[in-house]
Amino acid sequence: QVQLVESGGGLAQPGGSLRLSCAASGSIFRFGTMGWYRQPPGKERELVATITSGGDTNYTDSVKGRFTIAKDNSKIAMYLQMNGLKPEDTAIYYCYLLTQLRKPYWGQGTQVTVSS
Repeated sequence: QVQLVESGGGLAQPGGSLRLSCAASGSIFRFGTMGWYRQPPGKERELVATITSGGDTNYTDSVKGRFTIAKDNSKIAMYLQMNGLKPEDTAIYYCYLLTQLRKPYWGQGTQVTVSS
């Protein structure tokens, strides 16, 4: 079994920065893909960014040039550096992990609020 725990959410001003973290625990030693989804209030959940075990990254168009996804080579963990935050980035952000057989796991979510 695998558990994912997010941290680093909070309140930021427009133009500010936050760094989200996700750590996996349990019986897992490798993964296929990790990434971040987000769900703005009253809207559907959307993909933000992904990273493969080999380090390949992809981003949704709305965050390109502002967000950076990275992984920790010493453990199964992953980060999202968010710069140039906008009010439209306000959402619950969810960590996810797909095994090499594409079995999915989800974190509990962390709130990001961007407001002046």
